[in-house]
Order: sequence, then C-alpha cells, then structure tokens
Amino acid sequence: MGVPDVPPGVRSPSGPGATEKGLKGGALGLFSSMVIGLASTAPAYSLAATLGVIVAVVGFQSPIVIILSFIPMFLIAHGYKQLNEADPDCGTTFTWASRAFGPRTGWMGGWGIIAADIIVMANLAQIAGAYGFQLIGADGLAENTTWVTVVGVLWIAVMTLICYIGIELSANLQKVLLTIEILVLFTLAVTALVKVYAGTAPSVATEVSWSWFNPANIDSLDALTKGVLAGIFIYWGWDTAVSVNEETKDRSRTPGRAAVLSTVILLLVYVVVSVSAQAFAGVKDTGIGLANPDNSGDVLSGLGSEVFGSGTWGEFATKLLILMVLTSAAASTQTTILPTARTTLSMAAFKAIPKRFATMHPRFLTPTWSTVGMGLASIAFYVALTRVSENVLADSIASVGLMIAFYFGLTGFACVWYYRKVLTRSPRDLWTKGIMPGIGGLLLLYFFVNACVVYSAADYGSTSWTLPFPPHWQLGGVFVTGIGALLLGGILMLVYRVMRPAFFRQETIPVSAHEPDAAPPPERDRR
Repeated sequence: MGVPDVPPGVRSPSGPGATEKGLKGGALGLFSSMVIGLASTAPAYSLAATLGVIVAVVGFQSPIVIILSFIPMFLIAHGYKQLNEADPDCGTTFTWASRAFGPRTGWMGGWGIIAADIIVMANLAQIAGAYGFQLIGADGLAENTTWVTVVGVLWIAVMTLICYIGIELSANLQKVLLTIEILVLFTLAVTALVKVYAGTAPSVATEVSWSWFNPANIDSLDALTKGVLAGIFIYWGWDTAVSVNEETKDRSRTPGRAAVLSTVILLLVYVVVSVSAQAFAGVKDTGIGLANPDNSGDVLSGLGSEVFGSGTWGEFATKLLILMVLTSAAASTQTTILPTARTTLSMAAFKAIPKRFATMHPRFLTPTWSTVGMGLASIAFYVALTRVSENVLADSIASVGLMIAFYFGLTGFACVWYYRKVLTRSPRDLWTKGIMPGIGGLLLLYFFVNACVVYSAADYGSTSWTLPFPPHWQLGGVFVTGIGALLLGGILMLVYRVMRPAFFRQETIPVSAHEPDAAPPPERDRR
C-alpha cells in the first residue's frame, strides 16, 4: 500500500528532486545530515546550561554521568536507524508509532515532538537575545526582559525565514556555525588542561583522575538518576538528522547513519569539555566552581574569562566564546524548526491534522504552513511565558525532559514491535532491531517515571501549583508543565478525532515501504 492520497493543491511534488510530499529530495549528503543533527543539539549552549546542574548533583562524577546518559541515546539512535531503513518518512515517531501501535499512539508521539520543540524554542530565543546584548557589551539590556524578548522574537522570525527558503541554505549555514562552535569548545578545553598541568590554573584546579569515571562513587541511585536525566537533555536533537530523511541522498540509509554518528561525536565533545572544565574550575559551589548556583545557567561564560585570561587574546577569546554560545542557540533554533515542520507536514499528509499543513512552496520545496506555523507558535508561547513569569519559563524548559523521554522511548518500543516477527531471523536482527532499541525504550521509560516523581515535588523547580480540586495537592511547576503539555496533546487528539475521524478509524496507517511482518526486507538487511 502507498501513502494516502493528499488533496490536489496541498502539495507540489513536481520539480527537480521533489519527493512524494513535495520536499527537495537528494539535497543533503551524509556530512550535511550529521551537521544538522549535531547543530540541533546545540553543544555549546547545552553544556553552558546543563553542566553546572550535573556537577551540583554528582560532583566529580559528572564525566561518567555524561557517558551513562549517552547509552540510551545511542540505543534509541539505532532504533531510529532501523525504522528509517524500513520507512524513511519525515514524520519519524508519528509515522512509525502509528504503523506499530495505531493512529492514536502515533498522534501522541508526533505531539511529543511538537510540544518539546515549541517549549525549547522559548529558551533558545531567550539565550539568543541575552547573548546578543552581551556580545556588544550592553549588559544592562541583557538583563532587561522586554528587550531580550524583542530580540528573541526577531531571532525566531529570522530562523523561520531561513528554514522557509530551503533546506540547502539551512544546511550550509549550519556548517559555518557548527565549525565555529566545535573549534572554540576544543580551544577552551585544551587551554584549560594546559594551564592545569602547567600549574598556572587557579588554586581550585585539580588534575584529571580515573575516579571521575567510576559510577560507584556517586552518593545514591537518586543522585545518579537526576544526573542522567539532566545529561539526556544535552544529547537531544540528533533526531533532526532523521527528520530531514526525505531530503537526503539514499534516504533509507544516510539519515540513520548520520544519527548514530552524531551521538558518538557528541559524546567525544562533551566528555573532553566536561573533564577539562572540571579540572580547571573544580566542583565547589563558590567562586568559579562548576556547582556555584550563580553560574549554573551558564558555566561557560565565567569559565571562559578565567581560562583565556586578560589581554588582547583573552578578551578576544572570551568574546568568541560568547559568540559561540549565541551561534549555538541560533543553530539550534533553526534546526528545531526543521523537524517540527516536517512532523506536521507528515501528519497533514496522512490527514491526522488539517491538510493545509501539508502545503508546499512550489519553488523552495519546503513546508509553508508547517514552517511558518512553528515560528508563530514558538513566538506566541515565548511571549506569553515571559509576560507571566521568568520562573514559569524556567520550569517549562526543565519539563522538556519528560517529552524527550516520552517520544524517544515510544520510538524504541515501536522499533521492537514493528520488527517483532523477524527478530529471530538472525542474531544481528535480534540485537539491532530488538534488544538495543528495547533496552533504550525501557531506560527512558524508567527515567520518565522517575522524573515524574522527582518533578512533582512542590519544592522542585521555580514554581509550584495547587490542584483546584480535592485533595488539593501542591505540585512542582516542572511536573505540571510537562504532564500538562502531554495531556493537552491528548485533548487536542480527541477533539480532532471528533472533527476528522477518518485517520483514527484505521487500525494502523498504510505502509509506504516494505512491511517486515509480511514481505522480505531489502537486500542490505539480509545479513
């Protein structure tokens, strides 16, 4: 069976390289796909915002926690790879979960992607606004909520325009931004380690120890879990490499390979930077210590001025570090729009949401309503939260981990169930299509449940909410935002099910590629 028919005029499949949805096929190679996957994680921004949180929880064991956080991401990346080989659809979790478990489950998987991306866009816009002013030395404006919001909104608008114009422009811009980001991160790491071993680092510095990589030194299982929950966030984003699968060369293989390679490269970058930063600054909660709560939202800026020192080179390098975090947020803003627009495009093509979201630009071969809609939704959410409270905005960002664990875990289980009848065909099939994504799904399910317990505490996060009905429990704002977003998705699904029931009447959506339960797989899988 093929992809369901889409009403005439909704998509424009004609033109050079256009796919069945109208996207520009063959526009990206393996390197471009990897760049998009890496840029979407925003390595510099992720480290700046998360490393301090991890250190505050596990101290010197932050490097091993970052390694342990990599494991579920690597396993789920293999699940993405296997599912993409069978069905390279830009809807990813939505499409695959729908095929495996039915339309309702798939719809919620798609909503998980949309909700996570819209929420994180608010934080990325705030970072871009604040760092933009810091870069030009306007520190007063960087602390002004109104002006930061204005710049953040303009930032989202510019990135939306770039995504609207075309995937190739997006990929080429990412190559430049990511190159700057990686070079500056490694310059920071090398300079810090040289000063540590040369004896010119601050007195809090300490040489690297193998004990930092021993998980047995972590105080408790609860601390380990909290650390890994924070660590998972810094890897999130590699799945964008798969979301643009219909625009890549060899769309059934390249995106999956790019996703797996992206997670490995991220592991290398994160371990090198975290080890060097920890060796240079230590883990105390005072001064330049990484656990200092005053620096927890951005450990790299303060660390940069200490590592690079004063003088012409020091000032230049420190400014470059600020620029790097800014470009990191910019890159992630752009590559967050891409997967959301393609998820809604696929959902519209399968009639799971209004058909206008499947509209394609006849020249640029990009989703029009889906791209612009993502930008407008992100701006509306960002402005609304900044007007309510910055504390609410902070809690909403922390809640993204729930959405990540939800839709990544669902994808892992979808892979196991989709391939369930061929798992015994060979040891390789059992391992790559069953055990690896299955374990990844179970780990993320555990983290999801544990996070719900941790986040629900009234004293967790910046805000708390009291239920308006008996027993009037007081819950943490992070839990309320995360679970509330998923519940909102369930309500929207039920509403649309009443308005447009055709999609939800299917036991599963039609298969656009081979069905492993009923037909032999491609030749490359017969090993």
